[in-house]
Amino acid sequence: MSDTALIDNLIPCADVIKRAARIGAEIKNIKLSGDLSDQTIAAINHLLLEHKVIFLRDQGHLDDAEQDRFALRFGDLVPHPTRNVVKGTASILELDAARGGNRADIWHVDVSFVDAYPKISVLRGVVIPAFGGDTIWSNTAAAYLDLPQPLQRLANELWAVHSNIYDYQALRVRARDADKKHYDEVDSKTIYETEHPVVRVHPETSERALVLGDLVQRFVGIPKYDGQKLLNLFQSHITMPENTVRWNWKEGDVAIWDNRATQHYAVNDYGDQHRVVCRATIDGEVPVSVDGRRSVTRIRAAKRPPAKVA
Repeated sequence: MSDTALIDNLIPCADVIKRAARIGAEIKNIKLSGDLSDQTIAAINHLLLEHKVIFLRDQGHLDDAEQDRFALRFGDLVPHPTRNVVKGTASILELDAARGGNRADIWHVDVSFVDAYPKISVLRGVVIPAFGGDTIWSNTAAAYLDLPQPLQRLANELWAVHSNIYDYQALRVRARDADKKHYDEVDSKTIYETEHPVVRVHPETSERALVLGDLVQRFVGIPKYDGQKLLNLFQSHITMPENTVRWNWKEGDVAIWDNRATQHYAVNDYGDQHRVVCRATIDGEVPVSVDGRRSVTRIRAAKRPPAKVA
């Protein structure tokens, strides 16, 4: 069924506008809530699977509790494994740029360092700077299809180790002292490490999508030097401009993305302006490789040893 027919049948007042050829669509004239009909939720999920990320403006009526209620319609909610959620909610993570650790300016899949990482993320713009602060998403299923067949075959066989312990200084060159402090004291206090297939089969669409990003530490059985070159090669396909969509936030906007078939990057170009977004996450499935193997947890919630003093 086409987007137009689907919307006409299930969400008569709404309009769908593509934002880019390969990824992204904006839905207009719909008010999100936890009370939407099952048919409307099914239509939204259909559009999400098709476009990978969908955007809705003018959702200022949502608060933390109602955002949680809406997200719950897509599955069980899951809190962040290393951070505290907003009090009274199941999964709302407040990302306030004025506090350390909340500028996600790396290409990543949300929480890919655990096995069953979230399948869907719902992000709400609360305080938006006058300029800057856009978010960019990429389509990792389209990126896989773009690979020459020899590289597809290689990717099908590869496994990668994802961890929340990574080379922070190398990847976060624009990080402030508060960000570094937050990483040391909160984000990396507990260690998670998981082996994922580089290519996962999407459980709803059967598409093949690349599972990579800057939380990848190494490839299984590949020396670090060669692995970094492989990561750069695959990431260059994932993040090429034609494979992305960029969203210019306004207060009250909501972005919903399929975390199983995308990566995203929060552009850190707004200086000291205030920026607050709130994210709800829906529990996901353990990825399955093209040959039917499932991701493997290597380290779950291990305490990081204290740094050695010289």
